[in-house]
Amino acid sequence: VQLQASGGGLIQAGGSRRLSCSASGFTLGYYTIGWFRQAPGKEREGVSYITNGDGSTYYEDFVKGRFTIPRDNAKNTVYLQMNSLKSEDTAVYYCATVRKDPYSSIWYPISDYWGQGTLVTVSS
Repeated sequence: VQLQASGGGLIQAGGSRRLSCSASGFTLGYYTIGWFRQAPGKEREGVSYITNGDGSTYYEDFVKGRFTIPRDNAKNTVYLQMNSLKSEDTAVYYCATVRKDPYSSIWYPISDYWGQGTLVTVSS
């Protein structure tokens, strides 16, 4: 299962951007999908997740109220709608199939494959 993130770019602080996560050869709606990001010099961190089935959504605290993770099964795409962007949102963003640790709030990627990701740069 290989996913491709796209839609990054240079955005001014306070602006918005929508990232897309697409897949070829399989139905994205069958999987729980997560968005992750890696800022320069930092470890990769989870951002937001949407489950298969009922499409429940989850957000890390640092993006709650600013980001949403809609899914369009007809287009076989999961989005990350980012609003009120801050300079600290600057990172390479990736999407991946994920699973949740049943004993904590941590989400883990199922595959080691991350793809190229898409760079989001927020200028202040």
